[in-house]
Amino acid sequence: MAAHNLKHALFCAMVTLVIAYPILGLNLEAEGTQVILEGADTLTVVSVLVAALAVFLFQLFRDTIMGSLGKLPAINPFAHREPMEQNKRQRLETIALLILVAVALVWPFFVSRGSVDLATLVLIYIMLALGLNVVVGLAGLLDLGYVAFYAVGAYTFALLHQYFGVSFWVALPIGALLAATFGFLLGFPVLRLRGDYLAIVTLGFGEIIRILLNNMTWLTGGPNGIGGIPDPTVFGMEFGRRVKEEGNVSFHEMFDVAYSGSHKIIVLYLIALVLALFTALVIRRFTKMPVGRSWEALREDEIAARSLGLSRTAVKLSAFTIGAFFAGFAGTVFASKQGFISPESFVFLESAIILAIVVLGGMGSQLGVILAAVAVIILPELAREFSEYRMLIFGAAMVLMMVWRPQGLLPMRRIHIELNKQE
Repeated sequence: MAAHNLKHALFCAMVTLVIAYPILGLNLEAEGTQVILEGADTLTVVSVLVAALAVFLFQLFRDTIMGSLGKLPAINPFAHREPMEQNKRQRLETIALLILVAVALVWPFFVSRGSVDLATLVLIYIMLALGLNVVVGLAGLLDLGYVAFYAVGAYTFALLHQYFGVSFWVALPIGALLAATFGFLLGFPVLRLRGDYLAIVTLGFGEIIRILLNNMTWLTGGPNGIGGIPDPTVFGMEFGRRVKEEGNVSFHEMFDVAYSGSHKIIVLYLIALVLALFTALVIRRFTKMPVGRSWEALREDEIAARSLGLSRTAVKLSAFTIGAFFAGFAGTVFASKQGFISPESFVFLESAIILAIVVLGGMGSQLGVILAAVAVIILPELAREFSEYRMLIFGAAMVLMMVWRPQGLLPMRRIHIELNKQE
């Protein structure tokens, strides 16, 4: 075993050197009309060597390290406590959500515009993660192409406004319904697929949508994207300096206040907050209905669920459709927030980040997914001085999280019923 670990450790260290040094150590520098390949400085070389040594030592003593990590929860005084009763847990989650909503309503009036803008992005990812949580966390269907439905919602609003002058509030349900239709259509080819095969098909679907958006230049603008997407209006009031649509009025003129660029950002944030709250409440209601129970039954044991009379077709299609519906919601808000979209906004990395939020939060747990979305989106922004290593830190955090707490931050728990033994 020791010899095997030594060979494996040496191999991993060599792979680390082969991959890390060209990426971090070699740079292309332009000098006039020529491009020169420059080597790494001393600090980078030392860092790569230290990383290779760390990988070597970890793989060499992997069994001991992993055994020690497995004992870490023992130092937690709450590690072996009894699971909280379902009713009590739901009450606490409701109270926590109400507190979060109350704080979220007043918070944007006391912080900077940049903070509010970032919070709007967090709310968009919360909607996306809650929708994917239906597919992955509740129904157990691994979807790696979820960003496709996000793109459908965003491009629906952009195209409807560009060609027909449709407003945000009209495009919002249309984009969500169109994304749900795509989710419904995707469900048919994958009815018989599970696990890795399902993931490959959904990944291909996401890439097909992105490539179509990139190549249909006559409709979507291709790589140039679509700009001039309007902000939402409230009762015919616009929040820009000048009115863009005929028949509307400006907010600052209506209430005779000084114009401020923060008005538009705060209103968009509040709209995103209302839509995120609507998403959470609707999905929470679904989990208590028979359709929610059928999702979980399918996730736990598909054969047993079918033997109980559940329709595999209906259950899978409902999960894909509802999850895609809320992705379309989020896509419409994203398009309005950015004012410009392109296919590069909907790459596979977006699907991976949304999936990571669901897994880190605890599959099936709404509150856990919300907390994970806040952490995943905000923490990288707080460490901008390490922007070059943001994804490296993110990946390392995910690895540690899966080793220490693989069930997520706040795993979902159901009522456990114990039958009394007959004497």
